[in-house]
Amino acid sequence: MIDNLILGFQTALTLENVLWCFVGVLLGTVIGLLPGLGSTTGVAVLLPITFTLEPVTALIMLAGIYYGAQYGGTITSVLISTPGEAASVVTTLDGYQMAKRGRAGAALAISAIGSFIAAIISLALLIALAPPLAEVALEFGPVEMFAIMILGLVIVVTFQGGAFVRGALMAVAGLLVATVGISPGTSEARFTFGNVNLLSGIPFVEVMIGLFALGEVFYQIRVGAAAPIRARFRDMVISRKDITRSMPAILRGSGIGFGLGILPGAGSTLASFMSYGIERRVSRNKAEFGKGAIEGVASPESANNAAANANFVPTLALGIPGGATTAVLLGAFTIFGLQPGPLLFETQPELVWGLLVSFFIGNLLLLVLNLPLAPVFAQMLRIPYGYLYPIIMLTSLVGAYSVSNNMFSVWLVFVFGVLGYLLKEVGLPTAPFVLGLVLGPLFEKALVQTSAIGKGDLTVVFQSPIALAVLGIAVAMVVLPKLVGSLRARSRRKGAKVDAG
Repeated sequence: MIDNLILGFQTALTLENVLWCFVGVLLGTVIGLLPGLGSTTGVAVLLPITFTLEPVTALIMLAGIYYGAQYGGTITSVLISTPGEAASVVTTLDGYQMAKRGRAGAALAISAIGSFIAAIISLALLIALAPPLAEVALEFGPVEMFAIMILGLVIVVTFQGGAFVRGALMAVAGLLVATVGISPGTSEARFTFGNVNLLSGIPFVEVMIGLFALGEVFYQIRVGAAAPIRARFRDMVISRKDITRSMPAILRGSGIGFGLGILPGAGSTLASFMSYGIERRVSRNKAEFGKGAIEGVASPESANNAAANANFVPTLALGIPGGATTAVLLGAFTIFGLQPGPLLFETQPELVWGLLVSFFIGNLLLLVLNLPLAPVFAQMLRIPYGYLYPIIMLTSLVGAYSVSNNMFSVWLVFVFGVLGYLLKEVGLPTAPFVLGLVLGPLFEKALVQTSAIGKGDLTVVFQSPIALAVLGIAVAMVVLPKLVGSLRARSRRKGAKVDAG
């Protein structure tokens, strides 16, 4: 273990590798700032410029783009409620509210600190447990993934606390929108109305930009733009109290993110949603969630980064991509003549351990770069919103067009922008809708495969100990809060009777 770490640091700390790691995280941050791009597109577009580099240097740079984009997406999520990355959607719930209260700098700072701590934790686990964890991940077949998807939906439905029905309604709406396109079970087109642009389904990026960016702009135009935030500089700097309050959330988020990140296909988005949902359950400050709770930024951002690192467990150890971006990185391995899998750790130890150690270096560079700049980024909120809204709309529409290079994406963004505005007007939550849309294809695929395994009998789920444990957690998350609330109410009534007597 120590020998591997030494080898990794010797490889990653060369001047050339540190320089390209810096280039990667810087480009990744810029890419994350631009709506519609994201880490997957960024890595794919910039892959050709790495062909002249050594394989380890090229992979270090591409990995830097990956986690750099995660933080770039956080900046726009907090400042203008526009997630640059799918995994940053949850950050808008409390990060944007913190910004509106003059605490944008603290939100950006805690996301940088949380991401760095998560990187250290996940890197330590990755180095120590990658091969055995890869074997554990193989135990998660369609049946187990079906149970994981149900747990994810249960957690996001409970986002709204007491508003369980509204959360369930929006999650179902998201699942229904996700059914547009080709059915995985029959390969037939559904709800496309003859439009070839819908054969691949409703694109998530366009929905995300519309709901959050344009929806917020439309709503603010209707209610009248608020005055620019005139917070004092010291209000934008994170305090020791903020860090102390956020630390448990960071540690929980790191664990949840890493646990989900090792599962092929689960990805950072599910990890950030589940981490936020669980944090809302266990936090002492439940009433502040959705209104600017700093834990609501710390937890999903930590989970996001931990999952991004953990995605490399199945990628390196099994040759199975952990998510969309690692699938592109898997292609990069192939281009350089490398075959990810169990033998890679033996045949290319310098490359593997150099790449893993570079995660620590890259996240340290991000922390050094972005922690001092957090209050500076927050100064953007001083710009009058009359100037800011046209910029947000322009970048959103250009970002949507750049995804597929056709006007259909732009119209989709506009349609979902109107929907986002209407949801705000009637007070319906957007987060369950978004996760329903994200989980829809994964849920349906797991459902079809589970049905095939059971020959039409879904009770096959109850034959898997892992699936049973996951479903048990899902049931507990629905039943236990109501049971505990009932017991507390009964205890208070008894106490009142004793006092009266």
